Amino acid sequence: MTIYRATVLDTPDDPFTGGVLRSEQDAGIVVGDGQIVARGPWPVVRADYPDEDVIDLRDGLLLPGFVDTHVHFPQVRVIGGLGLPLLDWLDRYALPEEARLADAAKAGEVAREFLAGLVSAGTTSALVFGAHFHDAVDVFCAQAADSGLRIAVGLVVSDRLLRPELLTDPDRAYAESMDLARRWHGRGRLRYAVTPRFALSAGDELMDSCAEVLRDVPGALFTSHVNENPAEIEEVARLTGATSYVDAYDRHDLLGPHSVLAHNVHPTDGELAVLAARGGAVAHCPTSNAALGSGLFPMRRHVAAGVPVALGCDVGAGTGFSLVKEGLQAYFLQRLQPDGLLLTPAHLLWLATAAGARAIGLADEVGDLSVGKRFDAVWLRPLPGDPLAVGLTHAADPPEALAKVFALGTPSDVAAVWVDGRPVGVGGDLPA
Repeated sequence: MTIYRATVLDTPDDPFTGGVLRSEQDAGIVVGDGQIVARGPWPVVRADYPDEDVIDLRDGLLLPGFVDTHVHFPQVRVIGGLGLPLLDWLDRYALPEEARLADAAKAGEVAREFLAGLVSAGTTSALVFGAHFHDAVDVFCAQAADSGLRIAVGLVVSDRLLRPELLTDPDRAYAESMDLARRWHGRGRLRYAVTPRFALSAGDELMDSCAEVLRDVPGALFTSHVNENPAEIEEVARLTGATSYVDAYDRHDLLGPHSVLAHNVHPTDGELAVLAARGGAVAHCPTSNAALGSGLFPMRRHVAAGVPVALGCDVGAGTGFSLVKEGLQAYFLQRLQPDGLLLTPAHLLWLATAAGARAIGLADEVGDLSVGKRFDAVWLRPLPGDPLAVGLTHAADPPEALAKVFALGTPSDVAAVWVDGRPVGVGGDLPA
């Protein structure tokens, strides 16, 4: 076993329902076989485990690994395509790039870049939008399995409106999805995610085939987009005949505790009620919503309706992999709204960690650093003289230190990442 000595911050209880930031200035966390077996004040833990190896992380902050609930693997190379609304951005940047992943070798290159981006930002678990091509998803899954990260991903399916090479049909979508699920679902830390691109590009028969995959793959997740852009919403209403965008999924029995819908910037009260009743979650993607001009996310209405919310970076419409940056942008967008919620540092950490773990069905395993959880963690250690290092030195208390992390933190401050107690991805020797 190994003891990690550190200043530890996490949110085991939901701050939106009364939970508070948990902090320990000099804590010991004992990890055996990837699981946290003890936690407490350093002198107590050391006395209980006098002979175990110690890794001293006091020169920084130890947080739970970040959990990203919406990110597109094929889009890592189109980050920064600014100045367009959603549908124009898709046509100009995202869809041409996604078509290039018909080449499995190129898909492998992009997968390596994507997974490195997650780790560099301290993300240890992610619900990933895959590719429209079976072989590209297969290549991605192979690399994701090797990475050690907790990844849920699936074949993205569409049968209308997109570029012809990105389209499929219900029978092919089912067959290819089931083949990928048989190969990868439950292998290591991988799970399958049923993924129609959005109701705009998926007809009723294709949605029914998605529901069939969801039924036939126990433990699979469901993810798609909803209510991101007013023009998109109008077109979905015209094409589907559904009573709402949410209904376009719900009438095919796709929504439940296994479902995560991205964005939901423009929901009706009725849609929020349906989402709450089904137990599904919403992935809030703040930098993407701002970059595309999609709108201001109604956090207060989601919380009041009882709809769980977590964070997604939405690469490539989002502006990077960092959930610290997404947390800061979420804070900004709430401050700009007359009825916005004032998000505290505890809210931001919750949204970036435990809320995401709940959303993607990992709450029993990760999301905070409690006894019994797996040791998925990120160590933030800014370089001496860095503005974050200066800020942490002068922080009055743990909430202020955490606020400085969200205000000033970047991937360059990520010094180490663990999944299941094993270091992944970020270089450098750990201190003894």
